[in-house]
Amino acid sequence: MNIENINLQESERVDDLLTHDLHIIQSDEVFSFSMDAVLLARFASVPPKGRILDLCTGNGVIPLLLTSRTKAYIEGIEIQPRLADMARRSVQLNHLEESILIREGDLRELHTETGHGVYDAITVNPPYMPLNGSDMKLNSHHALARHEINCTLDEVLQACSRLVRPGGKVNMVHKPQRLGELMTLMRTYRLEPKRIRFVHPRAHLEANMVLIEALRDGKPEVRILPPLIVYNDQNEYCQEMLDIYYGSKEGEL
Repeated sequence: MNIENINLQESERVDDLLTHDLHIIQSDEVFSFSMDAVLLARFASVPPKGRILDLCTGNGVIPLLLTSRTKAYIEGIEIQPRLADMARRSVQLNHLEESILIREGDLRELHTETGHGVYDAITVNPPYMPLNGSDMKLNSHHALARHEINCTLDEVLQACSRLVRPGGKVNMVHKPQRLGELMTLMRTYRLEPKRIRFVHPRAHLEANMVLIEALRDGKPEVRILPPLIVYNDQNEYCQEMLDIYYGSKEGEL
């Protein structure tokens, strides 16, 4: 890694992604990536080549991680200028300019620039919470990342349906409490749920994340995969989590 030509702002740091010598620019002033993004990057079915889009890309962690799994061209779109700039500089930091393009813009309007049905696969780690009064207590970067201020779940799935090709796959991570709504909206926009995996903090606790994959214009048939357990009884990562973080698990979850 060579950061000499990368302009870091005063509050920014470079973090190790722990796999394939990848690094990312982060700052406590904006929303940093978390476990859900890492799990989505491993869960998603991605083509060996073609064109992939990551919606709500933030500081670009999912496109960076996906480069370890595919030779496809990866694009990310982020509406917040500062996060889009951080993502672009992280791409430069890792010398991945020929593999990743970061767009700054509104995912709801992207189809007017790219056209319909142009992506082979889409990933998205969207804001989880409907708009309510609590978002006003957060700084603007955190509020936009957590709450549906700039886009609703309906708008995200509508964008996915426009942008993914027939037979293409859409992968998302979300909260289990909204799974019913999520599946209903997917089917509204011709995205048929195909794989679902629940993530549990510990074996005896209920799930706090759900990973879901849908197929554009697919036939009804869904598989519920074995649960992913994060921590063991010793409060340490389970072996599968270690494999995911340190890159020894290369394929989809």
